[in-house]
Amino acid sequence: MTEAPLAAIRSLPSWLLGRAAARGRSLVADALAVEGVKMWSHVVLCAVRDLGPVAQADLGRGVGLDPKDLVGVLNDLQAAGLVVREPDPNDRRKNAVSLTGSGERVLARCEKAARAANDALLAPLTTAERDQFTALLARISGTDG
Repeated sequence: MTEAPLAAIRSLPSWLLGRAAARGRSLVADALAVEGVKMWSHVVLCAVRDLGPVAQADLGRGVGLDPKDLVGVLNDLQAAGLVVREPDPNDRRKNAVSLTGSGERVLARCEKAARAANDALLAPLTTAERDQFTALLARISGTDG
């Protein structure tokens, strides 16, 4: 009897993490799509809420998005009335980005949808296993503190 195809590869933690990440991204993307929001838009909305008002350049560095791509995301968010870009009061040469009231409401719905998607992802695990898994992922990713 022969081993299942790619058994050695499929047993690697990196392979398993990649598959889990792809499933998680898909679940979250589908949940956000119901709200009419894309993944990067959700990331930018979260960052603006946490950092805002924030200089556009600082926002791009904070979320790790290329400036050209950030401009596109911000254009879409501004056209939807979710953010505003105004001259930064500390440096008029820069734009400061802030959430609108509508942006806050959409973000609240998106966060609820993303949490539900993550709950679905982790549904096979007990509460203790979820906590342990999340802590281990934080350690592996270098974001544990």
